[in-house]
Amino acid sequence: MKRMLFNATHSEELRVAIVDGQRLIDIDIESAGRESRKSNIYKGVVTRVEPSLEACFVNYGEDRHGFLPFKEISRAYFRQDVEGGKPLRIQDVISEGQELIVQVEKEERGNKGAALTTMISLAGRYVVLMPNNPRGGGVSRRIEGEDRQELREAMDKLQVPSGMSLIARTAGIGRSVEELQWDLNYLLQLWQAIESAAKSAPGAFLIYQESSLVIRAIRDYFTADIGEVLIDTEDIYQQATQFMSYVMPDYVARVKYYRDATPLFSRFQIEHQIETAYSRVVPLPSGGAIVIDHTEALVAIDVNSARATRGSDIEETAFRTNMEAAEEVARQMRLRDLGGLIVIDFIDMESSRNQREVEQCLKEALSLDRARVQTGKISRFGLMELSRQRLRPALNEGTHITCPRCNGTGVIRDIESSALHVLRVLQEEAMKENTAAVHVQVPVEVATYLLNEKRTEIATLEARLKVEIVLIPNKSIETPLYSLERLKHDDERLLTYRASYAMAEANDEENTYLASKFKQPGNRQEAVVKGITRDQPPAPPPARPAAAPAASSTPATSSTHGGLLDRILNLFGWGAAHGAETAETAERPADDGRNRTARNAGNGTGRSERGNRRGERSDSEGRNGRRNERNGRGERTERAERTERAEASDNGKR
Repeated sequence: MKRMLFNATHSEELRVAIVDGQRLIDIDIESAGRESRKSNIYKGVVTRVEPSLEACFVNYGEDRHGFLPFKEISRAYFRQDVEGGKPLRIQDVISEGQELIVQVEKEERGNKGAALTTMISLAGRYVVLMPNNPRGGGVSRRIEGEDRQELREAMDKLQVPSGMSLIARTAGIGRSVEELQWDLNYLLQLWQAIESAAKSAPGAFLIYQESSLVIRAIRDYFTADIGEVLIDTEDIYQQATQFMSYVMPDYVARVKYYRDATPLFSRFQIEHQIETAYSRVVPLPSGGAIVIDHTEALVAIDVNSARATRGSDIEETAFRTNMEAAEEVARQMRLRDLGGLIVIDFIDMESSRNQREVEQCLKEALSLDRARVQTGKISRFGLMELSRQRLRPALNEGTHITCPRCNGTGVIRDIESSALHVLRVLQEEAMKENTAAVHVQVPVEVATYLLNEKRTEIATLEARLKVEIVLIPNKSIETPLYSLERLKHDDERLLTYRASYAMAEANDEENTYLASKFKQPGNRQEAVVKGITRDQPPAPPPARPAAAPAASSTPATSSTHGGLLDRILNLFGWGAAHGAETAETAERPADDGRNRTARNAGNGTGRSERGNRRGERSDSEGRNGRRNERNGRGERTERAERTERAEASDNGKR
């Protein structure tokens, strides 16, 4: 049975795992202080326009400025005095100091700032609204056959404001026009709140924040074939239960609080499987292994037969090892969230039939992946190229730091090579004009080698150049690091005698990591738009009679026409009080009515006050779209589905 496991016993880390029996399928980890910014909406200010890059840099309130390509800028932000009929250039239509509403499309990685876009995408439960992209609409490519046609006909009946477009999601299959319109109305209210917040103050700030990992995990990973959702902390359990009760009430019973003394992940024996996602070498069942190396340009995966000897000949051994490697590579890409260009070096196989079977095995294993993956064929060199969409920062980016000793290369110079390098640099410095002395701090092992094996060369160098050379063993320095200082004849330190052992300086690099962990956290931005209070969703026709027992406390006309009347009143700002009354007579008065009434009573603008954070979570998290009720296999997040708008835009271009 498939399960979703939430482990939050340590406040520094929240882990979500999908398991099938005792096999780990997917893992997502969120560390404290490293919340995801993807899909967040900010008000930004253009700080620099770069014509050579056809892009501009935008200050959006964070430490590093974001990168905004010209193709991601909506025409609504172009200058009005631009002459038509000639190719547009970014320096002609965008100016420094201009304010924009931007959305984070890609997180910061290494030295690269976040990739931004002004083509805002707001994901709802059934549809995705693109408020400033009139040509991006359509139907998800995952919807086929009669469902696609029915959903397209229902979308044509929706009242979409001009200049906007919609993408129908898989969760919208079988939904009525009223339900789709209800979801669209919520997204329109959310967009109005975002626009109002952007006009409320100048400068760069956070307008709207994406959901927490708890909500995102249920929204993105939960499918009908998951039998249990086990959570080991009370607050996470409450959040998950309230969100499920609103978005997927039929599956609330599957959310369970785990109280056993055995740690949750240890109970299902997946801790060691998580560790393989951090390892460079991953063993295969037959005795082979795959080796995963990261470079600046791509991720290289090498398949080794190692001790694999199950085949009757070398061809069969290679084929079996490659088949195992294909499944494990697809799994490791999900666990580590490897993105970009990936090259797999399979073991050479002579049979083209075996090559095709390995390719097919990899494609079938990748079908479980929520990310978009483009695969090639095995070349005559045994290499297979593929490209995978990056859904979130890679697993090792949030938990690893670059080694200060090797700078991430994984290897360092040995003692002899380091000593000879120091000796050559020392000679160069000693030969410079007006050099009186050269002080070199080196690791103890390097100093030992130089003072013994290279004693004669150093003495000859001192006598020939008339320069004092002082080698200072420093136990806080490790190869290949060293510190060299050249003293001139007028340096006052030459007049003061100091023992060489007293010149050794402490190395503070080892404390850099701890200092960064315990330093005072920076100013964290708070979203201006916390959420929008939803009206009660329109019930499907068979379920409407179920609301009859609650009608005694409210006039009958309220339950019959409440949805339409609410929408009319909301246009004039009168719907808050009426929405509170309608919520009392809806299908789930116990779940939603008790908190919604208090929120709506004091919120005529439709913006949530976030009174009780957990009580509101099931409503306010809907602002991000109730992203899905995931039909069938796991569907990638709707941020990935944004990339489908070019293929699905046949409706919008029509």
